[in-house]
Amino acid sequence: MHVPERKRADNDIKEVEEFEMTKAGVKGLVDSGVVKIPRFFINPSEKSSNNGGVVRLQIPVIDFQGLESNVTRRMEIINEIRKASETWGFFQMVNHGVPISAMDDILQGTRRFHEQPKELKMEYYSTDQRRQVKFYTTLGFIRKPHAASWRDALSCTFTDDILDPAAIPPVCRNEITTYVKCMIELRETLSEILSEALGLSRDFLGQMQCMKSEYLSCLYYPACPEPDKTLGTEKHTDPTILTLLVQDGTGGLQIRHDNYWVDVPPIQGALIANIGSFMQLISNDKFKSVEHRVLARSVGTRVSTACFFFPSADQILKPYGPIKELLSKENPPVYGEVSYLAFISSHQTKLSEERRGLPVGPKSSRLFIFFESIQTSNPIFWRDVQKLGSFHHFN
Repeated sequence: MHVPERKRADNDIKEVEEFEMTKAGVKGLVDSGVVKIPRFFINPSEKSSNNGGVVRLQIPVIDFQGLESNVTRRMEIINEIRKASETWGFFQMVNHGVPISAMDDILQGTRRFHEQPKELKMEYYSTDQRRQVKFYTTLGFIRKPHAASWRDALSCTFTDDILDPAAIPPVCRNEITTYVKCMIELRETLSEILSEALGLSRDFLGQMQCMKSEYLSCLYYPACPEPDKTLGTEKHTDPTILTLLVQDGTGGLQIRHDNYWVDVPPIQGALIANIGSFMQLISNDKFKSVEHRVLARSVGTRVSTACFFFPSADQILKPYGPIKELLSKENPPVYGEVSYLAFISSHQTKLSEERRGLPVGPKSSRLFIFFESIQTSNPIFWRDVQKLGSFHHFN
């Protein structure tokens, strides 16, 4: 029997609401013995072609050994990162200075949080994007043609590197606070390297404060009874400056390169870096932000932890555009100016602009004009800016 589109949409909304009311996440569905996934997880468009990746291609692996002690090696590393950021948008790092013990601990802490009894997680479950610490699956909204991702997340927002440790669940508090300190230290190194890779002074990005805050996402991908109908994370680009990811040994992450899905194989002790769309904007397309996704699986679980870097609280409302030092008559600005908050909001609402939501064209973009009107007409929207945690499509 044919179901009218409006009624189908109403049924989908009701199904999402019922799911959210359980406060149990995807793992709760699995624990209940579900054999068919709810409709709002079904993503038929993404499972047809090139599902297994292209094993003959490999994203760059960059060894940081000698970065601080050897000038020649430092220049080699900068050039390798420049090339990877321009052509792949992704690279893996080894000998990066983050202790393997801290990486193992954050993955164990992520698993421990998600695998504890539902009753101990429920107090953190929320679809309120302003909460600094929250456990969630969908954040309460799904817009077609998008589908929910088959994974649960615990997120923590460190505005200007700060979050009250008491707000973090005790079961993984120590692991998260230790790991974020490691991420902040590595950020300082990468900020310098990326600045030099762009041909700028070593402290340029640091002075911009465009990587001064962190959004940590502890991700758990349970086994799926119908993995060919959904994705662990649907295809997306990260709307931030830079993302650093540690993944377990199970695999499943893929990136889009030359119209192929390419596997990102786990490497013991490696961290994955990917360029965010906001970095693509300020670099005027010199560095690329590329689509990536995570496959669902029928057996076993995947655990990963992603750290997303974004501007400081003082800078989040400041208009950003292509860095002037990168522009010339031969390389005019591709994008207009936009604040980071407006930018992240455009990513979330999935406006049908070119370049996956990037504001196109210097100051002539409809997106730019639209968000300028928000800035003057909706002060309540800005009041909660420091609590913003509106990220939902991550590894």
